Amino acid sequence: MARVELASEVGADLDRILDHLQRHEAEHVAARLREIIAAVDVLRTNPLIGRPTGNDKRELVIGRGSRGYVALYRYVTGIDTVFVLAVRAQREAGFAGP
Repeated sequence: MARVELASEVGADLDRILDHLQRHEAEHVAARLREIIAAVDVLRTNPLIGRPTGNDKRELVIGRGSRGYVALYRYVTGIDTVFVLAVRAQREAGFAGP
């Protein structure tokens, strides 16, 4: 089972997502954040599930539409570790951070 490590920038990404959800009075904010965390946790048992994006990185698609997010990550097979680099809403343009 792979280890999952979150880059420090991921905390800021989740804060940004939480702030956006609260400002726009989205329903079930806590449940939506749990969905993101649960999806990232899947990488422990399926580290290659995300689509390749180049530069040894992959994207894990989480949900869809206005409830959709994407986690950018890199899986290092030699140490069996997934490094989650960023999380963004699917409607955002590009990733913040690395």
